[in-house]
Amino acid sequence: MSKLSDETRKSLRTRTRLITAGREPEEQFGYVNTPIYRGSTVLSPTVAALKGRKARFTYGTKGTPTTEALESAWSEIAGAAGTVLAPTGLAAVTLALLTAVKSGDHILVTDSAYQPSRHFCDTILARMGVETTYFDPTLGAGIASLIRNNTSVVLTEAPGSQSFEMQDIPAISEVAHAHGLCVIMDNTWATPLFFPPHERGVDLAVEAGTKYLSGHSDLLLGLVSANPAWWPELRATFDAFAMCAGPEDVFLALRGLRTMELRLREAERQGLALASWLQARPEVLQVLHPALPDAPGHDIWKRDFLGSSGLFSIVLKPCSDKAIAAMLDGLELFGMGYSWGGFESLVIPFDCTSYRTATAWKPGGPTLRFQVGFEDILDLQDDLDRGFARLRQSD
Repeated sequence: MSKLSDETRKSLRTRTRLITAGREPEEQFGYVNTPIYRGSTVLSPTVAALKGRKARFTYGTKGTPTTEALESAWSEIAGAAGTVLAPTGLAAVTLALLTAVKSGDHILVTDSAYQPSRHFCDTILARMGVETTYFDPTLGAGIASLIRNNTSVVLTEAPGSQSFEMQDIPAISEVAHAHGLCVIMDNTWATPLFFPPHERGVDLAVEAGTKYLSGHSDLLLGLVSANPAWWPELRATFDAFAMCAGPEDVFLALRGLRTMELRLREAERQGLALASWLQARPEVLQVLHPALPDAPGHDIWKRDFLGSSGLFSIVLKPCSDKAIAAMLDGLELFGMGYSWGGFESLVIPFDCTSYRTATAWKPGGPTLRFQVGFEDILDLQDDLDRGFARLRQSD
């Protein structure tokens, strides 16, 4: 196997790019995968080299061949100028925010954002003198009316965490850039494979690699990629914090990268199949899945996205908490846990009412979020069918 030429690499299609990106067997004695480099100290051959810090690697916090492999691969896939790795998805969100804000700033955050991201804004950023205004996720270019002289950032997430509102990212980016703002997006649901963030106007794109990059529910990882304008600031902020991901987690993420498109396509197929089945259930009021033709925000999804993943929510017709517990507690194939993107199916009940501030959360009934794994779809339907029977009997 010869080393890929730059010309060949540029012509590769997505699936081939995932297999080849960040992988240089000729530099690893012919071994297919970059091994795990564990270490802090890097030796220098001379005093001049030590003082100059010009070597490819100078200290563990500055990177290793393992981290460099994933960073370069992700940058290639995301169309980014550069990528840094963080220990968790939330750490990646906070790193992106700290790259772009300073004391005295005002920021705009979608009201549908991941709740821990909101918590960081309401606590740590507030202590730093940064004011947060939450906005309606469907506002689009209308965010112009919320921009102040000291506004510096717009934090977006599409679709919204749990509630699945779609955001018009290109429209938001156009308005934000006209006012000199940095656009940050949590792109975990779609990944760069289904939503190329930097092509759509995003400056800093955040990914919880814990989810689809990992694919196996066994690691924690965050990634932040940047366009050319924001890459120097991101790298400088990362270096100041030394917010390093663990080498074993990075190695596992590299392994997951090679099959990510295959798993995403299957997650999309499984998710749509179960979402369609749930639409026909008499117990279900609405399915919140943007890839469904009659779902809110479908037109934006169809225009801007290249696919969908296996995560979506449903609104049940009004029923008691006791009935929901009876349904969920007896499930045998759906676990209950706060994550997604793995091979196993999950479900959680949720309620956005307590933390929404710019919009009112009134779905019309109790809500459940599903992560659809790779079990046989008929077995999943059977499990839920028995669960719905328990729900009806308990209500």
